[in-house]
Amino acid sequence: MWGLVPLFWPLLKPAGAGEILAHRMVWSFVFVGIALLVVRRWGWVRELAASPRKLALLTLAAAVITVNWGLYIWSVNTGHVVEASLGYFINPLVTIALGVLVLKERLRPAQWAAVGIGLAAVVVLAVAAGRPPWISLTLAFSFALYGLVKKKVNLGGLESLAAETAVQFLPALGYLVLLGAQGSLAFGTEGAGHMALLASTGIVTAVPLVLFGAAAIRVPLSTLGLLQYLAPISQFLLGVTYFHEAMPPERWAGFSLVWLALTILTWDALRTGRRSRAAVARAAREAAVRDAAGLLAEPERKPGPEPDAQPRPAQVPAPAAGPAPAGETRA
Repeated sequence: MWGLVPLFWPLLKPAGAGEILAHRMVWSFVFVGIALLVVRRWGWVRELAASPRKLALLTLAAAVITVNWGLYIWSVNTGHVVEASLGYFINPLVTIALGVLVLKERLRPAQWAAVGIGLAAVVVLAVAAGRPPWISLTLAFSFALYGLVKKKVNLGGLESLAAETAVQFLPALGYLVLLGAQGSLAFGTEGAGHMALLASTGIVTAVPLVLFGAAAIRVPLSTLGLLQYLAPISQFLLGVTYFHEAMPPERWAGFSLVWLALTILTWDALRTGRRSRAAVARAAREAAVRDAAGLLAEPERKPGPEPDAQPRPAQVPAPAAGPAPAGETRA
């Protein structure tokens, strides 16, 4: 669904990117609130309210995703779909770079190679365009930072989106009121169908996230990682075939380098995953063998007296019977 979103944003014209973004925030909050009422999941609110650190991180996440959403809507509606897709292609590489810079993670050689090739791709695209691909870089870094912050918050997808849109709601609503006061609000001026499309931005935002969360439970992580490439691939194909954006040879060269980097990254992740699973299985087998050998080597216990049993006293034989006393008759 994320891969088809570029087809949706142009339907909202003549509303500008700022108004579309504000509607997306307001209606996402409404839709997610209704969804939480249906599933009755409110226990997280008390825990979140008691944690100023998590509130601050969610506020930061809301600010970062606002930049990401707004720039993406503007990019699609101004004819930069291909460059926007590049941002989500290089997002895994930027995420790895943030892991090194912020979390001090150590990279494997293949990961270093992928990051280096990705950097070379950015240089090629910058030279070809005469400017850095700032749309791609901003989208990639904002989404990678958003993922990093969400990892530290450790909150469910639906709950996190509810908290983030709650932060966005009042500023977005205030912006829409301001546009209405200035007479430049498109909502309500283009008919009921246009109003319904603007209101459906909440559904377009929340439904793919809910489906992604459901897939994360049911689909293996390696498969899920590969499926995430479908969105930028679809966006790229739409940009070239449907929106007819230019793809000169030097741009193809830059994208080819990015795809090569992602191929190396994916191969390394799959190989590492297989090795980890094999190591776990081998350790489990070795542990089972050790346990079986221990049982076989345990000496057989001989039956003996119970520890608490007391020795029985020796029985004294009864005296032999003598002659019966006088006057006593034997039967």
